[in-house]
Amino acid sequence: MDAANKKSEDVISMADSSFTLEDIEGELLKIERIRNILVRRESELRYMIDDIELCEEITRLKRELQGLVSIPDGDKTKEDGEREEELLRRINKLVETRDFLVDDVDFERLREREEDVEMATFLKSKYPKTPGTKGAPRDRKALSRSPHSSPPLITKTGLTLLKDCCGVTCSVM
Repeated sequence: MDAANKKSEDVISMADSSFTLEDIEGELLKIERIRNILVRRESELRYMIDDIELCEEITRLKRELQGLVSIPDGDKTKEDGEREEELLRRINKLVETRDFLVDDVDFERLREREEDVEMATFLKSKYPKTPGTKGAPRDRKALSRSPHSSPPLITKTGLTLLKDCCGVTCSVM
């Protein structure tokens, strides 16, 4: 009997008795939200890396093309003309790839907004806004914030980068 009580006390002592099930669930929801924010930020950074690499390659190819275009037509070799056409095809393909990337970013942002609305709805149903609700997350406003009031998922710098194709370094758009 004493051993049974000891085991029972060990189980109780593993959890702080001041926490309720709702407190723990609220904390888990906060952690899940933070994890989602980090996953979104990772995705944003990957898009930005892809965009920068595409812009750098487009810029490099454009410089090479400008060098070939500056050669008078009478002085161009057949290889120069073929190279010009190849560079134009490659630049066009990279711009199409970049357009797809921008569309993908827009799609992801819409999907994330929908997820935010679903999460806010869930949190409002789980933790209604009644004063003194025991077990509600301490930072309920941060968890149920509407997607319009939350900071943008892609920073202005990132959006500018995606929309303007590297700003001054790449003027494809």
